[in-house]
Amino acid sequence: MTPLRADAAENRARILQVAKEVVSRAATVEEIRLNEIAKAAGVGQGTLYRHFPTRDALLLEVYRRDVDEMCDAAEVLVRDLPAAEALERWLERVEEYAWVKRGVFASVEAAMRTDVSEHSHRRINEAVGLLLAAGRAARTVRDDVDARDIVLLIGYLSRVTPEEQHTRAPRLRAIVLDGLRPHLPG
Repeated sequence: MTPLRADAAENRARILQVAKEVVSRAATVEEIRLNEIAKAAGVGQGTLYRHFPTRDALLLEVYRRDVDEMCDAAEVLVRDLPAAEALERWLERVEEYAWVKRGVFASVEAAMRTDVSEHSHRRINEAVGLLLAAGRAARTVRDDVDARDIVLLIGYLSRVTPEEQHTRAPRLRAIVLDGLRPHLPG
């Protein structure tokens, strides 16, 4: 892929930033209007369509970047916090992400399941693996847990209703974190 000219790269970055903001406020895909995104980004519709020929292409790139940012945060958390706290903070971030993106990305993921899954699952598994390794080294995470276990356990995010977001979700996260702690002998 040929690198973008500086002005084209700036346009693309502005489009993605505006799209991310719009997505965070939208309850459904239908609420996302590409002409509004182009206008707010200060570009013409032609520029937006050159970078992202469809709404799904734009949303997929926003999704990929969000997953990358969320996963990159694992490295910072592991570096800056005790292992158990890093894992808890990362799970909190995953929850926040799930609430913001719930309605919009459900339909985008259905349309692009293979591409989205391959990218996000790989990155999420890497991030969780890093957090688990730090936890094992600090002896705050059981040795018999792997990244897939965590991914399956946080599946509760797809089942918690918006009304339960502030009550049930933190309780379920606490249960997951308690279950990850090493068993005490005796």
